[in-house]
Amino acid sequence: MLTINSIVMVAAVIFRGGGAADYLLWGVFATVLCCGVGTILQALRFGRVGAGYCVVAGTSSIFIAVCAAALASGGPALLATLVVVVALLQMAISTRLSLVRRMLTPAVTGTVIMLLPVSVMPILARLLNQAPADAPLAAAPVCALVTLALIVGIGLKGNAALRLWAPVIGVVSGAIAGALFGIYDTGRVAEAPWIGLSAADWPGLDLTFSAEFWALLPAFAFISLVAATKSIGAVIATQRVSWRRPRAVDFRAVQGGIAAEGTGNLLAGFTGGAPNTPFPVATSVIELTGVAARRVGLAAGAILILVACAPKALAVVIAIPSPVVAAAIGAGMVMLFVVGLREVMQGGLDYSTGLIVGVSFWIGVGFQAQVIFPDIVQDFAGGLFQNGMVAGGLTAILLTLAVNLAQPRPGRFAGRAVAAELGTIQAFLATFADRHNWGDAMKQRLAAAAEEALAAVLQSEATESKEGGAAPEARRLQLTVRGTGASATLELVTTATGEENLQDRIALLREEPAAGDSMRDVSLRLLRHLASSVRHQQFHNADVLTVQVDDRPR
Repeated sequence: MLTINSIVMVAAVIFRGGGAADYLLWGVFATVLCCGVGTILQALRFGRVGAGYCVVAGTSSIFIAVCAAALASGGPALLATLVVVVALLQMAISTRLSLVRRMLTPAVTGTVIMLLPVSVMPILARLLNQAPADAPLAAAPVCALVTLALIVGIGLKGNAALRLWAPVIGVVSGAIAGALFGIYDTGRVAEAPWIGLSAADWPGLDLTFSAEFWALLPAFAFISLVAATKSIGAVIATQRVSWRRPRAVDFRAVQGGIAAEGTGNLLAGFTGGAPNTPFPVATSVIELTGVAARRVGLAAGAILILVACAPKALAVVIAIPSPVVAAAIGAGMVMLFVVGLREVMQGGLDYSTGLIVGVSFWIGVGFQAQVIFPDIVQDFAGGLFQNGMVAGGLTAILLTLAVNLAQPRPGRFAGRAVAAELGTIQAFLATFADRHNWGDAMKQRLAAAAEEALAAVLQSEATESKEGGAAPEARRLQLTVRGTGASATLELVTTATGEENLQDRIALLREEPAAGDSMRDVSLRLLRHLASSVRHQQFHNADVLTVQVDDRPR
């Protein structure tokens, strides 16, 4: 109930905002169906597809503006083709997540999320004023006000459980007010069949690759990157609340979550629905109830599929007056701005980051409002920069790249993850330390930390190879070291991954006595003593161990 309402309403905003009201019932059907399939994929985890957690797929507000633009430019067939492209890009991102993790910084993603309400509000403003011609003049504002007042009021004064239901309570109350004014579309509900839909409404794909397709493709590609970033955050948050004992994030599950999202969107493109992405409300429910079983995700997916095949149930939500839908989505957009601001703050807000975010945000607002060189922007790149998210997001990326290029170059070493490379690695680190004018104590701590980190990786590999009965193969090793003031950050990237997370093992060693430690545990204890922080990120195609070393003992 918490998810179906939002899925249907966001899909309705997309198709109404894009002028495809005649296609509305099929579009909502396809969207809900694909969200159900995506939820089941997330829970089951087929190979590398699926997070293996109770992650519910839903339609995200971040797609409203670009999807409505696609519908207005080329109809449902063009939207379907662009959704397929988004899906393929997301599946590609899932296979190379370790490579894009540096580009999508909190400053970039937070800025884009803050610009989402700026892009969507013009669409919501049009829906806010939509009412039948013979409706009373007060119908639209009263229904919208009732919806917004209840959502905001419950959000301010309600407890955690009640706040989850605030959107549902607000929409139902607004729909009742609309029924009293006579603007709730009861005829649509009465005419909708109980089960089944006409396949004649299927739009197919537009494979002409027209000028409209190429004009919208960059915006869709950029939004797919943002969606992938949100998906990463959603799956990470679900992992954190799904275990009784805190543990390190398994980025292989994150990759599986993005792959399942791409698979669901591929189905959405072929069926003519709107894109979907992991829904954050599921994480809130897990945290509130303490129930994280995957079978709950399977049940949720099955229920979504059943509801999708019941047009009368969908029509009950679709018939809700547009002002009510606009008010409910608008309240969510306000909170989305806060989410973006929180994303920026969590990444650290120093002077340069604040400047990047501020400049990028206001450039995005200016381009969206068409007050920055409108005559030039309208004709440049097919009007791509008329979208505030694209203009502001690209500005944030370019400014971030410029800041990174201005920083001192990191030291890089490439070789094999074998003990014989240790002498070469320590010589490389000594040269790097001399370049930063670090003293002998820091040089020794850096060399010792690198030795124990490499030993821990090799011991972990040897243990798992012994258990599996296969001889270990030498991994490729890329070592990067960055210096900031009196601290250094070592990043060891190897080409294969093991099952055990070294960060979790270090946390467990804090609770265990030191007697009887294996050689690997001894290395991890020494590494914990030498380093101020140790972070282990495991991907399907890479294993990243990040060690922070300070020029003072812990």
